[in-house]
Amino acid sequence: MQYDHIVIRYGELSLKGRNRKLFTSQLMKNVRVALRAFPNIHIQTKRDRMYIVLNGEDQEAIIERCSKIFGIQNMSLAIKVASEEKAIKEEALALLKNSNAKTFKISTKRSNKDFPIGSQDFNQLLGAHLLINTENISVDVHHPDLEITVDIRDEATYLTSEKVVGAGGLPVGTAGKSLLLLSGGIDSPVAGYQAMKRGVELEAIHFHSPPYTSERAKEKVLDLAEKLAFYGRNIKVHVIPFTALQQKIHREIPHGYSMTIMRRMMMRISEAVAKKEEILSLITGESLGQVASQTMESMHAINAVTSYPVIRPLIAMDKDEIIHISEKIEMYPISIRPYEDCCTVFVPKSPKTKPRLEKVEQFESQLDFKQDIEEILENVETITIAANNHHQDSMSDLL
Repeated sequence: MQYDHIVIRYGELSLKGRNRKLFTSQLMKNVRVALRAFPNIHIQTKRDRMYIVLNGEDQEAIIERCSKIFGIQNMSLAIKVASEEKAIKEEALALLKNSNAKTFKISTKRSNKDFPIGSQDFNQLLGAHLLINTENISVDVHHPDLEITVDIRDEATYLTSEKVVGAGGLPVGTAGKSLLLLSGGIDSPVAGYQAMKRGVELEAIHFHSPPYTSERAKEKVLDLAEKLAFYGRNIKVHVIPFTALQQKIHREIPHGYSMTIMRRMMMRISEAVAKKEEILSLITGESLGQVASQTMESMHAINAVTSYPVIRPLIAMDKDEIIHISEKIEMYPISIRPYEDCCTVFVPKSPKTKPRLEKVEQFESQLDFKQDIEEILENVETITIAANNHHQDSMSDLL
C-alpha cells in the first residue's frame, strides 16, 4: 500500500522540558542531511512528533535511512486523512484489505478533544465497520495480525499499522564534539558509535606508521569513518605521521615501558589536535583489563599527560558485547581486514601491565620529544568523510 507520510516519534527527547526545541531542531537538521537523496520530501515538526511528507518518494528506503538516525525512538508509515468519521472508515478499510491479515485490532488515540466520539467508542465503531465490509476476518485484541492505530490530532488524523524501531539516543550534535582515537580494530569504531548515540559529534585521529602500516590500513580506517558518518554528520579524520616518533620510542625506551610511553605520546598529540579544532574531549575504545595498556595502572599512567576528559564508552564491556555491536552496525567485516595499525607494530614481548608513573616520567625525561611532536603537528593530513555515505573530494590539508 502506498502511504503518504512517515510519523517519527522522539522517545527520550520528549523528556527534555524547556530544552526540547533545541533537540528537536537538531534532529530535523540531521534528518534533512540524511535524506538529501529524496528531494521531494517535506519535513514538518510538532511538539511530540515529526512528519515526513513522502510526495511519492521511496517509502521503504526512507524508513531504512531514518532507522540509522540517533534521536528517533520509532516510526511508522502513515496515511493522513481529515478528522472525519467517513474519511477514517474508508482509509482504515483500504488498509485492512491491502494487508494479508486475518485478525485485526483498532487502537484510537484522541488528542483532539473536539472530535465528537471517544476513543473506546470509536474503536468499537470502526471495528464494526471493518467486520461488516470484509469476509473471513475477525478481531483479536491480544495478538492481532494487524493493529491499526488511529491518531486523531488537531490538524488531521494519521492511520498507521506498524512501528519500526529507530536508533534511539540523542541527536548527534546536541552533546558537543569529541576527538575519537580511531585505530583499524574492532573497539574504537564501536566506542565512536556509542558516543554518537548520546549526541556527540565526532572528529577522528588516526596514527599511521608507513611502511610498517600500509595504505590499505589507512583506507580501512577511512572506511570505518565512513560507516560512522552514516549515523551522523561529516567526520574529519586527522592522519598522524607517526613512524619516526614510534621508531625513536622503540629504539630509546626500555621495551617494557615503550607501549605506555607510545600511548602517552598519542594522548599528547590528540590533545593538541583537539585544541586546534576546538574540541573538548577525547574518546578511546579501551575496555578495562582487555590488554596490557588497559589495566587501571596503565590507564592512570597514560592519562596523566592530558587534562582533557577521556571518554571510554566500552570500559565495562567484554569483547563479545563489543563484537555484537560491531556486527550490528556493519563495521565488523571492515575491522577484521588483515591490515596492521601502528598499535600492533613494535609490540614488546612483555609490556608492563602495572607501569609505575614515576618510572614512566623518568624514562621520558631522558629524551626530548617536543620537537618530534611539533614536526608531526606540522604534517597532519586531514580528510573529510561526508555524512551521505560517500567520500568527499580528496580534501587533504595541513593543520
